[in-house]
Amino acid sequence: MNFLFLLTGILLVFGIAFLVSNDRKNIKYKRILIMLGVQLILVFFMMHTSIGLSIITSVGKFFEGLLAIADTGIQFVFGGIVNEGEAPFVFVALLPLVFLSVLIGIMNYIKVLPFIIKYVGLVLSKITGMGRLESYFAVSTAVLGQPEVFLTVIKQIPLLSQRRLYTICTSAMSAVSMAMVGSYMTMLEPKYVVTAVVLNIFSALIIANIINPYDLEKNEDLVKVEESERVPFFQMISESVMEGFKLVVTVAAMLLGFIALMELINVIFLGVFDLSFQTLIGYVFAPIAFLMGIPWAEAVQAGGIMATKLVTNEFVAMLNFGEISAGLSEKTTAIVSVYLVSFANFGTVGIVAGSIRSISEKQGNYVSKFALKLLLGATLASVISGTIMGIVI
Repeated sequence: MNFLFLLTGILLVFGIAFLVSNDRKNIKYKRILIMLGVQLILVFFMMHTSIGLSIITSVGKFFEGLLAIADTGIQFVFGGIVNEGEAPFVFVALLPLVFLSVLIGIMNYIKVLPFIIKYVGLVLSKITGMGRLESYFAVSTAVLGQPEVFLTVIKQIPLLSQRRLYTICTSAMSAVSMAMVGSYMTMLEPKYVVTAVVLNIFSALIIANIINPYDLEKNEDLVKVEESERVPFFQMISESVMEGFKLVVTVAAMLLGFIALMELINVIFLGVFDLSFQTLIGYVFAPIAFLMGIPWAEAVQAGGIMATKLVTNEFVAMLNFGEISAGLSEKTTAIVSVYLVSFANFGTVGIVAGSIRSISEKQGNYVSKFALKLLLGATLASVISGTIMGIVI
């Protein structure tokens, strides 16, 4: 039965992506099948082998340890503000981003992350058949996040063809930064978060090969990664602290606005239709959830969470999901959790377009033109990842 839902989920994605494809005749079927095969192998390895489970458990404990370390700084600065035993979201999930940002800054500074990204990207390019730039970007955006990742190829962006630009933007929206992973693990099971990060790298490239297929010309695939001017170590630490804090403030502000807006919409819908907005959009997304492998009895609830992520952001959806996940099956929890771990929402389209425009106005204008197709592609990538996850549960 799981394999049946794998087929229905993948066919759903392929059918929608095929309809909006830029070049249906040149869709890269071989690349797509190879990447789907790699995803199936990876998800089975991570979820059904002792080594894979051990790796995922270790990663989860590693981030738990980092969050505990981050908590020492939080308690020193804010200790006593909340009552003992309480755990406000901003303290548990957001403020640790400051420490994680510093840690990533240090790993970048000592050249550990650039080394990993470069060679993992090289291996990925051999597997996927994609260009080295696309593979480098898919890996680096899963570590650095955006908009920071665009700065590493700042001189490449104005020279990129529109087709390559679409691919890297899809990767940027489908991945999540390592700084955010710790926050997600406070709301979702760590094993699903880790699995999603890996699956999303391939899912974005699969979608790109359907919606935006192309072959590179000879000598077109040149990768020149830009390095920012090296600053003193403690200046880098200070800048990383401020970048992390800005991220905390940005996410907190978005949550304040979006959650209040969702409540307003729900109040209006309950008053007029006696039906919450989330339930309504849940009915719209229910068939998609069902085709991904979610039991029909839970499809409306799951669909509501999936749609909430699309129209608001993943944090709002994860918080709502936490309120209902205890009453859902393990399979639904796994599929929805993996689906939620990405930046595929309306707000991120603006961030990506703005980031590109700050580097090249011409390229930024082009990204704005294909914004809806970019959002569709990133959402379909999340559907692939969730569907793949469902096959092993």
